[in-house]
Amino acid sequence: MKPTPPGWPRIASSLYYPNAAEAIDWLCRAFGFEVRVKIVDDGGRVQHSELVYGEGVVMVSEAKPERFPKHRAPDAAGGANTQNMMVYVDDVDAHCKRAREAGAKIVDEPRNIDYGPEHWEDRGYECEDPGGHGWWFYQRLRNPKT
Repeated sequence: MKPTPPGWPRIASSLYYPNAAEAIDWLCRAFGFEVRVKIVDDGGRVQHSELVYGEGVVMVSEAKPERFPKHRAPDAAGGANTQNMMVYVDDVDAHCKRAREAGAKIVDEPRNIDYGPEHWEDRGYECEDPGGHGWWFYQRLRNPKT
């Protein structure tokens, strides 16, 4: 494979919210993302943004049904969520506390998941942001034996 563009991971995701500016502020406050790029049109709508967490990039914007008719926020799709974001953090319990205090709906409290000695053990939790998007946050406790 050829190298990715500088500063870009191999895979990035895009999320849509009814009010992207509010969502960006919340994601930074609750989950610890940082804004790398935020492009706002003359009407104040976020046309494109890039939020980073370590090497990961999540693009956040408002749905543009006139251009992309199938792109919707979960609330515009009857609450359906076809993708959960998965992020590794350094301290999952502290992260969960921060997210809860910011108003995240904790769907599954932090717990350990052990896949056995030949695999790995993680500690993680699942939550939902105010826009209805699902998130998993995990901390690696044990790497696989090699």
